[in-house]
Amino acid sequence: MYSIQEVSRRTGLSAHTLRYYEKEGLITGVERSPGGFRQYTDEDLESLGLICCLKNTGMSLEEIARFVRLTQEGEHTLRERVALLEAHRGRVIDRMEEMKRHLEKVTWKLNFFSEKLKAYEERKQGQEDKP
Repeated sequence: MYSIQEVSRRTGLSAHTLRYYEKEGLITGVERSPGGFRQYTDEDLESLGLICCLKNTGMSLEEIARFVRLTQEGEHTLRERVALLEAHRGRVIDRMEEMKRHLEKVTWKLNFFSEKLKAYEERKQGQEDKP
């Protein structure tokens, strides 16, 4: 069992975010100690890992909550879960391709300005070498 502070350290999510995710149904069934403190399991950490992955790749919290609900409903929702993940994967691939195009442009500009800087520094050095 892990405390909310330990889970926060392990996941990088704040305690506030963990409580919010629980309130929104993104993570369910978090056990409580006799004193009322949250006690997370390895399974909870695994679920949080998937939630973070989906969120960091652009899935909305609403879609993640829907995926969690479908998972809780059982195997008869497998087709819908697969479709949800396939659609998300397609969006991630599209964004990666877009980012690749942006990276190519940034790299081109970096090379362009690096060459200009090199030429400028050579001119400047040449002027400093003149008596």
